[in-house]
Amino acid sequence: MLKIGKFNLLRVTKATSFGVYLDGENYGEILLPKRYVPEGCQPESWLNVFIYLDSEDRLIATTETPRAEVGEIACLKVVAVSHFGAFLDWGLPKDLLVPRKEQATQMKEGQSYVVYIYVDDHTETIVASSRLDLFLNEFNSHFEPRQPVDMMIYERTELGYKAIIEATHLGLVYANEVFQPLHIGQRLQGYIKAIRPDQKIDLMLQLPSPVVQDALAQKILDHLQAQGGTSTFTDKSSPDDIYREFQVSKAHFKRAIGLLYKQQKIVMGKDMIRLVS
Repeated sequence: MLKIGKFNLLRVTKATSFGVYLDGENYGEILLPKRYVPEGCQPESWLNVFIYLDSEDRLIATTETPRAEVGEIACLKVVAVSHFGAFLDWGLPKDLLVPRKEQATQMKEGQSYVVYIYVDDHTETIVASSRLDLFLNEFNSHFEPRQPVDMMIYERTELGYKAIIEATHLGLVYANEVFQPLHIGQRLQGYIKAIRPDQKIDLMLQLPSPVVQDALAQKILDHLQAQGGTSTFTDKSSPDDIYREFQVSKAHFKRAIGLLYKQQKIVMGKDMIRLVS
């Protein structure tokens, strides 16, 4: 069955001077404009095409690939705003509409937002929504603490950063536990920190395990070697400077140099650390 907003493998039924028509099954024939028709295409050929609606809301095919399909999440830029809603650039000639009622916050031209793309049941048009809680699960169903997960940052709040987990669930990284730059739409690996009593999910960006700590300790030793045995990085260094050099939080860095000190591999001074000869 043909799926709107997805790639479909369709049979060419006839060729014309302005393109070819494809068998859209219960949707009838669908035009693939001439500029997208591959060389040598003939009736009875099979083509893998993306199906969406043109500016007159007619089904049309293309061989171009949008930035996301129906059922997927993407961070897209607003190119225009009207009384209908906001229009997003999703890589196709016709921009993607986010109706006003589907905007978690009022969208502004030039800014990017994370949205879920779907087909409106009433109109069969492809639209998007930034009200992600309507489409993704806020409550845990199978995740476990310390489990590694793929994340996508979608909103900044007073508490921290809201993130999409594995494209299916929503979680939160607390602001006081973020020690690296984050931006809307950023994809990264994180970990399940905890499952709250209400089954909502807390996340963390780094796993405070012995393995991670040992890897950081070795990275600090390598840094000291490269600096001739002495470094100005100490437990008093700024979090930003530490992150730029080691890509970890200040707390992780302090634990690592504390471990190296206990192992008598470094000496810690007021404004420097150095390798033990």
